[in-house]
Amino acid sequence: MNQNAAFMQIVPFIAVAVIFYFLLIRPQQKQIKDTKAMLDALKTGDKVLTRGGLIGVITAVKDEELEIEIAKGVKALFARNAVGAVLNQPK
Repeated sequence: MNQNAAFMQIVPFIAVAVIFYFLLIRPQQKQIKDTKAMLDALKTGDKVLTRGGLIGVITAVKDEELEIEIAKGVKALFARNAVGAVLNQPK
């Protein structure tokens, strides 16, 4: 009887851990995977929105740096991780 009572006290903790996994951890891992795929797929000519709110077009892609034209004739270097979204319209 004591083993059964001890097991029944642990069940709620296990249930909470499972709920946290499916509601918090798993979606966050999927979001991280999607963001990494988006950053790896950046190419010249993509219109992007930086995490700082600047919109521009990628003019050059180096290893971990992007050259983005933020205004006509104005280019700035950004880290690849600074890109928040790609704004290209699907065709």
